[in-house]
Order: sequence, then C-alpha cells, then structure tokens
Amino acid sequence: MTAGLPAAGACTRPSGAGAATVEEVADGVFAFVQPDGGWCLNNAGIVVGSDGCVLVDTAATRARAEALRRAALRVQEAVPKIVVDTHFHGDHTFGNCVFPEATVVGHERTRTAMAGAGLHLTTLWPDVCWGAIDLALPTVTYRDRLTLHTGATTLELSHPGPAHTTDDTVVWLPGQRVLFTGDLVMSGVTPFIAMGSLSGSLDALAALRALRPAVVVPGHGPVGGPGLLDAAEGYLRHLETLAREGRRAGRTPLEAARRADLGPYARLLDAERLVPNLHRAYAELDGAKPGADLDITELFADMVRFHGALPPCRA
Repeated sequence: MTAGLPAAGACTRPSGAGAATVEEVADGVFAFVQPDGGWCLNNAGIVVGSDGCVLVDTAATRARAEALRRAALRVQEAVPKIVVDTHFHGDHTFGNCVFPEATVVGHERTRTAMAGAGLHLTTLWPDVCWGAIDLALPTVTYRDRLTLHTGATTLELSHPGPAHTTDDTVVWLPGQRVLFTGDLVMSGVTPFIAMGSLSGSLDALAALRALRPAVVVPGHGPVGGPGLLDAAEGYLRHLETLAREGRRAGRTPLEAARRADLGPYARLLDAERLVPNLHRAYAELDGAKPGADLDITELFADMVRFHGALPPCRA
C-alpha cells in the first residue's frame, strides 16, 4: 500500500453510495451496478463459490467500496478472498483497500500503471467525497492468461491487448457464460479509448463475441447481453469514420468533434469523450501503434474545452 487520502471532511455533496443495486445474473454470480454509469460510477462483480468469493473490480470512493463490501457479505458471509482489477483506473481500483483480506490480481501492467498514476484521479474532481483511500496494488500479476477457481466456478482472465487501456483484463465464466468486460464495453455510456486503442478495441470486441456470452456485465451502465458488444462496435466504427473525414478535411480532433453528427450515439452518457477518442483515432491514422503514449492531460483539457466545463462526476 501507499499513503493515501485522509478522510474527506469538506465534501460539498454526499457520495450517494446507497444508489448501487445488486443483480444476480447467473447462479452465484452477481453484478454490483452503480447508476447512472457516468464518470467514476463503475460496476463490479461478485462471484460466489463453495470455498470463497471473488470480486471483479471495486469502486472509486471509500463509501462506495464499503457498500460493495456489505453487498458481498450479504450474498456470502465470508469476506472476499480475491479481487480482480480489470484495469488501473481509480474508479475500479481505489476501493481495493477496503478488502485487506483479499489477494489483488491484475495484469502485470496494471500494477505498474496504478503505481505510476497514484491518486491523481482525485485531483480532477476535488469536490468528490473520496474518503480515506490508499492504493492497494495487485500482488499477483499475469501476462496473457490466468485461471482462477472458487468452488466449482472457473474464472478465466485474459488480456486482449491495448483496448480501453494497455492493461485491460476481461473475466469470462465459461460455466455460466457470463462475461465481465471492464471498460472495454459500456452500456448506454460513451466508450473511452484515449489510453488504449481504436483498432485494438475492435479486435478485442471480435474476440469477446467469439465467446458467445449469454450475459455481459459492462464496466459502466446496465447489464445486458451480447448486443452490448455490437453497440460498442457501432460507436467505434462511427468514430473511425469521423476521424477519417476530419483528418481528410484538415481539422483538429476538437474541430472535428464540434462538427460531428453522432447520430444515435449522441444519446450516450458522457458524449464529450468523443474528443479524446478522436485524438486516439487520429494518432493511429498517423501510424501510432496501439497503446502508444499520448498527452492525456492535453486530451482531457481539449475535452473540457469541447464540453465547456469539467464533466460532472457524481461518485
């Protein structure tokens, strides 16, 4: 662990930690869903076996992670023994510290990326009631694939390559045909590939579709079926078209975003992500490799210019 934030005593609004719902999506498999799925309002998973419980991700704030802990204890009295981090972003990992009994598992890049980012996310939205949080890094890491077992339930972890980030993990339960996608897929929420790859995301979606999941638990937004994979691909294909048109017209990503017709995707939450997404798409059109470093601070600033203000975060 690293030194973290003190308990927040000057928050301007409550965390709303009671808003989450727990949905049983298969026998012994639960989705912890935090409406409305916007910035830092992620989902988590609770997988119960005869010999313990595995979590897929935690939450952004102390209060939300404690709500997840209570939910896990309601479905199985024993505390979770393993936490799987689907990627390094703080909304999925800051709550790790609320589960000190658990072994934290993640991709090898997740550990290094978490250590490098620290608690930087908290500085973007300083009015959020983050609470007393510390970084609890993965202590077990893998490179390509890793299989976990809890009772008779098998969880297959795999790294699809650069997609949402360069350290993504997807969790597949073949016996239940449940897929936890992390932020490779969002439901009713705009995808975010600024730290990953457009082409890599499309490749990853094709690989996930080949699993033929019955239930898809996205990183944000309501649980769904395989149609969520199609919806994510539809947005990314539209983004690809917008990037090619903008590049051909000599427009910057910000200019292209201001002229863009998002069509049905305009209804997605956090539509301002179009700007950093276009930056990533432009970079790949210019020959950048999937996952190549971009100036995320500048991309975020461009997004704020497009939005006209800092996007709201209700964590």
